[in-house]
Formats: sequence, C-alpha cells, structure tokens
Amino acid sequence: MSVSELKERHAVATETVNNLRDRLRQRRIQLLDTDVAKYSVAQGRSPVKFGATDLVCCRTLQGHTGKVYSLDWTPERNRIVSASQDGRLIVWNALTSQKTHAIKLPCAWVMTCAFSPNGQTVACGGLDSVCSIFSLSSTADKDGTVPVSRMLSGHRGYVSCCQYVPNEDAHLITSSGDQTCVLWDVTTGLKTSVFGGEFQSGHTADVLSVSISGSNPNWFISGSCDTTARLWDTRAASRAVRTFHGHEGDVNTVKFFPDGHRFGTGSDDGTCRLYDIRTGHQLQVYQPHGDGENVPVTSIAFSASGRLLFAGYANNNACYVWDTLLGEVVLDLGELQDSHKNRISCLGMSADGSALCTGSWDSNLKIWAFGGHRRVI
Repeated sequence: MSVSELKERHAVATETVNNLRDRLRQRRIQLLDTDVAKYSVAQGRSPVKFGATDLVCCRTLQGHTGKVYSLDWTPERNRIVSASQDGRLIVWNALTSQKTHAIKLPCAWVMTCAFSPNGQTVACGGLDSVCSIFSLSSTADKDGTVPVSRMLSGHRGYVSCCQYVPNEDAHLITSSGDQTCVLWDVTTGLKTSVFGGEFQSGHTADVLSVSISGSNPNWFISGSCDTTARLWDTRAASRAVRTFHGHEGDVNTVKFFPDGHRFGTGSDDGTCRLYDIRTGHQLQVYQPHGDGENVPVTSIAFSASGRLLFAGYANNNACYVWDTLLGEVVLDLGELQDSHKNRISCLGMSADGSALCTGSWDSNLKIWAFGGHRRVI
C-alpha cells in the first residue's frame, strides 16, 4: 500500500471518528434533560449571599520576585508552599506570614509544587522534566540552596503538576507534557505505574493537571490539552476508567469535589464544569455572562462543603466565586479590597475549609478568610 493510500485511509478514518464523536455529543445532550442549577431552582433553593465581612483578605505573603505559579497547603492548614518564576520555593507560616524556608531551585522554570502529607518534604517540577523532592529538615547553605533529597526522572516532557497520595508520604503522582501521568515511589525514586502513553485509552496531548480523590486514594483525575478529563485507578494503569468530554479547549485544571463522587474542571474555553464520576455525566457548566472572548480558567478550588467553586481567570485579577447549586457568580475576589493586581494563577483551600490562598502574577500570595457569621461554607 502506497503512502498516498495510507494518508487517504487515515483521513477517512479521522472523519468517521469525528462524526461519531459529534453524534455521541448530541445524544448525550438529548439524554441530559436538566442540570444541577435547573433542579435547584425547581426545589426553591436560593443563592449564597455574601456580606461585606464574610470573605476578607487577612494576610498578604510578600517575598517572591517573580510570578507565582503554584501553591499548596499542609494538611494541618498552618503552612503553605509556593513556587515562582524567581526560581524559588518558599514555605510560609500562614498564621504569621513569616517565611520558614526559601529554597533555591536547580531549575528556575518551575510549574508546580506540593507538600507531603506529613509536611516534612516538598516536591516541585517544571520544564526540566524532573520532579525534585526537598526535605525541610535539611540545612541550607548561605545562598539558600537546600540539597535535593530525591530526583524523580523519567518523563519525556515538562512536569505540569505533582500531588502526593493522601496519607502516603512515599507516593506521589505527576502529570507531564509527554501525555502521561506517573505514580512514583519516592523512597526508591522509581516509577510504580505509568498512565497513558502507549495505551490507547490515554491522553493524546499534554496532561496539565491531576487531582487525587480524598475518599478513595486509588482514584485520580487528569486534565489535558486534548480537551478531555480522565478518571484513572492506580491499581489498573492499562486503561482509563472513564473519559469525560464537553470542553472545547485545553483542560487546565481539575479538582475533586469534597465527597469524592464528583469533580470540577477549568478550561481555556472559559468554562468550569462539574462531572459525576459514577455516571460520567456532566452536571453543570459555569460560564460567565458576556459577549466578549472566552477567558481561560487558570485554577479552581472547592469550599469544604462543595457549595462554592472558586475559579481564577486569565484576565486581570478576576476570581469568581460560583454557587455550585445555582450556577451563579456570587462574588468576585478581584473587586474586593486588597485584591491582587494581576492574574490569579493558582488557588488552594485549607484542609479545614476556613481559608483560601491565592497566588498571582503580581508575585504575591493572599489568604482569604471567612468572617462574620460564615466560618466555613
């Protein structure tokens, strides 16, 4: 068979696949006769109301000299680690705003960071295609250089996201521009499982984000530039458990809902979406009103109950607070006093749900606390 014949057959097969995908999308829309917001309105639910003191900026963490790209809380909620374009990881005391560690990285192009469950180590990764592990008990030299305790090498593309498996300091999951996710044994530095890549059920473009279920640590969600999110089981890496469609742009961020049965996504198409992992159905689309161009979603986080969805956007300093039941924006952090001066690039909710931390291209982090009669939502 000649090359031209192969190209022709490939073009025909691609057209067939696209047609089938469109038919499935239309059929899925026909079957979904309602969404969460319509059902909630029918049940007489009213949106969350915020007073002037219900969500306030109580801390500004200053110390980075470049754009902040990633942040993570410790499980005990009193420390935060942040990664910046300035090539440093900074560990903060969230209660006092003081820096406890400032780690100079071997590669300045860092994209992600994470705390271990016991809070004794931090991980980071970026354009060097390596996930580096640092022990906070190690002694830094006068330049702030802390020796790398472990380097997890094996990805063939940049490391876009890393997250420790809940309650397991010895295992973490990374996502990469090589279209795969990897479960690592931190103790040995070896791969335990690879998700995607040569497997047909894997992503077909860069994987940008992962989120591990708090209720079932064997499950994690990945979001990709192929416009899909996929559910994986670490015990069966050969294929994705389920693939979730709906977005029309890169899926930049994914986050499990607090109950572990649902998850949220944020995309370049300007929408956040809520999915049910049991049925595979899309439950709700959160899209700002307006006639302008869709603004990419950079990061998302849920409140402790899941009633609120915080979403950072790539325009200015917008961070919308969505009522997940009604599908309405109830607050914009960018309009509050002491808000960021530039794009909000990363979000993180404390383990107890009492505070939200935002990181921005203005090089600062801010801690927002529920006040007034709202301690936790």
